[in-house]
Amino acid sequence: MLAYIFGYYKNGLDYIAQSKPYLPSLKGAISIPIFHFYGALTQLAIFPMQSETEQAEILAQVETNQTTLHQWAQNAPMNYLHKWHLVEAEKCRILGNKAEAIEQYDRAIALAKENQFLNEEALANELAAKFYLDWGKEKIAQVYMIEAYYCYAHWRAKAKVVDLETRYPQLLVTILQKQQPSFKPTETMISVSSQTIQTSTLSNTSLSEALDLATILKASQSLSSEIELDKLLSTLLEVILKNAGADKCALLMPKGNRWLIEALSQLEQPAIVLRSLPFDDHQTVPVALINRVKNTLTLAVIENAVVEPTLAADPYMLHHSPKSILCAPILNQGKLIGILYLENNLTVGAFTRDRLEILHLLMSQAAISLENACLYAELEDRVKERTQALNQKNDQLQMTLKELYRTQTQMVQSEKMSALGQMVAGIAHEINNPVSFIYGNLHPADEYTQKLILLLDLYRKHYPQSVKAIEEFTDLIELDFLRSDLPKLFKSMMMGAARIREIVRSLRTFSRLDEAEMKAVDIHEGIDSTMVLINSRIKATDQRDQIEVIKEYGNIPLIECYPGQLNQVFLNILVNAINALEDSVVRGRWATKKQALMDNPRIYIRTQLSVPNQVTIRIADNGLGIPEDVKKQLFNPFFTTKPVGQGTGMGLAISYQIITERHGGSLECVSQPGVGAEFIIRIPLIQQRQISNT
Repeated sequence: MLAYIFGYYKNGLDYIAQSKPYLPSLKGAISIPIFHFYGALTQLAIFPMQSETEQAEILAQVETNQTTLHQWAQNAPMNYLHKWHLVEAEKCRILGNKAEAIEQYDRAIALAKENQFLNEEALANELAAKFYLDWGKEKIAQVYMIEAYYCYAHWRAKAKVVDLETRYPQLLVTILQKQQPSFKPTETMISVSSQTIQTSTLSNTSLSEALDLATILKASQSLSSEIELDKLLSTLLEVILKNAGADKCALLMPKGNRWLIEALSQLEQPAIVLRSLPFDDHQTVPVALINRVKNTLTLAVIENAVVEPTLAADPYMLHHSPKSILCAPILNQGKLIGILYLENNLTVGAFTRDRLEILHLLMSQAAISLENACLYAELEDRVKERTQALNQKNDQLQMTLKELYRTQTQMVQSEKMSALGQMVAGIAHEINNPVSFIYGNLHPADEYTQKLILLLDLYRKHYPQSVKAIEEFTDLIELDFLRSDLPKLFKSMMMGAARIREIVRSLRTFSRLDEAEMKAVDIHEGIDSTMVLINSRIKATDQRDQIEVIKEYGNIPLIECYPGQLNQVFLNILVNAINALEDSVVRGRWATKKQALMDNPRIYIRTQLSVPNQVTIRIADNGLGIPEDVKKQLFNPFFTTKPVGQGTGMGLAISYQIITERHGGSLECVSQPGVGAEFIIRIPLIQQRQISNT
């Protein structure tokens, strides 16, 4: 443990080698999980300096340790789960998986904190800080390193606190500053009168020696744990009042070109969070002093404000007459992000040097927390604005859609299908590339795996006697089962990827987003892609057998048409056919079995060339058929035989419009009750518009 914590990794390896022979005799001892935990971390720490062969051995050993830790974590997560996450974070770090490493570090820290493993919470924060520092993100590293410093100090690990101060002074600058708490390293405290605390230099005592460390840690952790601005302001004022000797506290922050009082609190009263309250009304704070600190960026401490001549004319001082006053700029990387105003109405000289040092340390953490909270609040405001704008646009769109539906329902239906086509095409396009990549790599991956298995078999053939560690690992991973199951796994993955590719191709063919204009296409592709989309509807259910789809395609050349609109017609007619067959089941059609057609539900799709330059598409079902009075109204808008809420009566009306008006063809229905229904589509091979143009 000590060798790893202080970075003596070679010593740690020696201790690991000396300990291994005694592990079997220590089963059940607390030292075993400690050995696996710090052993894995030590191996990962030396990983970058090793050869490729040694790196492979390290990863194998770490994997073994992780398996053991994971088993323990299943039974006692409060003791071991954070250890597993921390080792996993370090493994992701050395493998370059930064996103996963971030997640694992944060989970390890949270779990260690939740279960009160203070030492390992400190270690997890330190390792996270090193990770971000190596990545070049020093600002984030500083937050984690400060948290690690506080945890080690709270753990009373004095040697480790000194170690961090020595190794990472640039990250702990806000803690290690030895200057007077001026809130700006190159500035000194402003002297405003003979009663004001004069400029001086703090002693070089360390944090753990000069202050009540437990109090500082508790207060700092309270600040660092808040990210929402309102909660942070409330917590900040509460912490300041408890630790700075004030009975009134106000926080001012810039908003645009103005400074506003964002939070105000008084002792033994709940914090009052205020927004956009002007500070220059002389009712809450002394305006002259606030402006002085804002312009000079220096801390002002007044021991006896009643006799302070520079504030004698300030309306606030005349009305309230406070005794002690402190006004401090809050700086983050030299940028003024706030002003803290404190007063004590009972005591002269309330803000002593000890309290100033405490306040300085709290302000260092508060500056970071305020900056983060402001960024978070700004992000939330943007999200709310975007959400509100989207909601407004959505409301406007809903109103527009309703108005359009009332005035011209056919146009609404067409627009809906257009939007659906865009969405389907977009999804299909986004899915197609990664699926093609996966599908294309599965075959070589399978081949490589087979070669590795052959190599493994050769090793086992020529070296039948293996070492104990290999035998144990072979048993652990169930090698024989893995060899037999892996090819099956690849096969199922290839089948699944092929199915996804088929669905994506069908979606793209159906949507035809890139073919909004009239083009020459193969209508059989459109019919097939439509069938893929409704494949789930034709499968067998508890009430009926699977619907059999019989295709009889003729030899048809490419057809000039609007592909997306024509696919919409196919979809409407096929869905109506499926609904008719399901209605036949409900009404007992198949139970009679009077004809051979009734034995199984069927849909027929036939295409053929009829007269020259014309194609005929027939879509028929063997359902109940359509009565004559219904058939006469079939293509009328809003006419439907479905219950209320289950149909708009626009599908066939829109289909009729697409065929007759957009394609210059015809759409008719032929049906006899008890025999079924057949929809016949006739469209020219070449549209009249194009013939006239030529």
